[in-house]
Amino acid sequence: MRPRVAPQVETADAGGSFSHRDRAVIAAAALSMLIVQMDWFALDLMLPVIARDFGTSSTDLQWLVSGYMLAIGALMIVGGRTADVHGRRRVIVVGLVVFAVMSVVCSAAQSAPWLVGARVVQGVGAALIFPVSVAVVTSYFRDERQGPAVGTVLAFSSVGTALGPFVGGVFAEHVSWRAVFLLNVPVCLAAVLLVLRFVPESRDEHATRHLDLPGAAAVALGLACLMLAVDQGQGWGWASAPTLITLVLGVAFLVLFVAVERRAPEPLIELSLFRNVKFDVITLAGSLSNVVYCLIAVLAALYLQQARGLSPFHAGVIFLALSCGVGAASYWAGQLALRWRAELLMACGMLTSGAGLLALTWVRPLGWYAVVFVVCGVGIGLGWALTNVATQAHVPAERTGAASGLVLTSLVLFGAVSVTIAATVLETISGSPTTAASDGPAIETVLRGTSVLAFLGAFGLFAICRPRLLTRRVAVEDTG
Repeated sequence: MRPRVAPQVETADAGGSFSHRDRAVIAAAALSMLIVQMDWFALDLMLPVIARDFGTSSTDLQWLVSGYMLAIGALMIVGGRTADVHGRRRVIVVGLVVFAVMSVVCSAAQSAPWLVGARVVQGVGAALIFPVSVAVVTSYFRDERQGPAVGTVLAFSSVGTALGPFVGGVFAEHVSWRAVFLLNVPVCLAAVLLVLRFVPESRDEHATRHLDLPGAAAVALGLACLMLAVDQGQGWGWASAPTLITLVLGVAFLVLFVAVERRAPEPLIELSLFRNVKFDVITLAGSLSNVVYCLIAVLAALYLQQARGLSPFHAGVIFLALSCGVGAASYWAGQLALRWRAELLMACGMLTSGAGLLALTWVRPLGWYAVVFVVCGVGIGLGWALTNVATQAHVPAERTGAASGLVLTSLVLFGAVSVTIAATVLETISGSPTTAASDGPAIETVLRGTSVLAFLGAFGLFAICRPRLLTRRVAVEDTG
């Protein structure tokens, strides 16, 4: 299925060098990925500041993180397929415009519900940008330059992940949390101008026009209802009618989602992939590693600022240690996977992140806290960065695309749900929503529980690696 591309793309120089137009296309995609990732991770360190401005608790603002992730996870595959049908250039421009407009709306928010609502719609724009940015590059470069071009775009994504917390901390302390959202606007504008000027339209002429919007709506509504019930259960009463009705609605929507997926000609998620046990274990382990990443990002931001009293700027500096660890591990993961099994590397990474999390809850000097942060980052980076690589080895070649979509959706949606659950658990342990974000011992307890998830993922991966390791040992003994 070869996408339609402009004539100049087909005759592009295959000598490995990049022309001015080539670099402009890469820059457009790189800026798009950069702004989505940077905005995603910049918000963690702004939660305490926003909470003070709106007179609410930081844990109640977890919807700014989980709602954004829920929108991306539910619509990411739909966004990619929409681009294949209606044109990648058109869709990424729409996504960037939505992202920029909602950034302005976020910056002007006068209440927490206003900001949360705008943040969710911003996530819809991100769902159009995130999967299409790489597709724009792969459809433009059809020769050996494709690898370096995609690598550059992904590198900017990692830069956005690393810079996000630091940028959020700097702006929150020295300018305003509202300015962080406004920072998105000129970057989105620059990306739009580059796309319109240099990126030719491309689409998959063989792609079906069916979009699984019912499936996306069902899974989003189902998870949103469950998350709302968990978030509000303590205030409403766990056995109260509103809580029970919301839980029932959530389960009903998820059952509807399964029914829709079984009948959809182009389902959002290929449910038959779940019959593959090894694929299930790797996907679940990778999702747990991403859960660890999301929770340590949110909870450590609260701990450093509200329990330890650090300013947003100083907390952002310490967060650079975590980001550098994740970025370094993600960068080298592909090279390491050429020498060792991806599942084994993931397992080692999850053991490392679990041990690092435990150490993080006991270490007190901030210098050592930063060192342990690096260790946690390395483990997390190995844990989730290799999920897609590891799963691809256990599915047929013709289903790798569907498997990749399922893995990415699982990673994001698990992360969204985990943030809501962790906020509720933190409030329950602390005993009060208003003091939970500054309750250091309670935050440390939740982080220790999070380390258990990392260990469970590691043990699951070791379990599926063990048969092959035993077979290799027997083979070595026989040849000896």
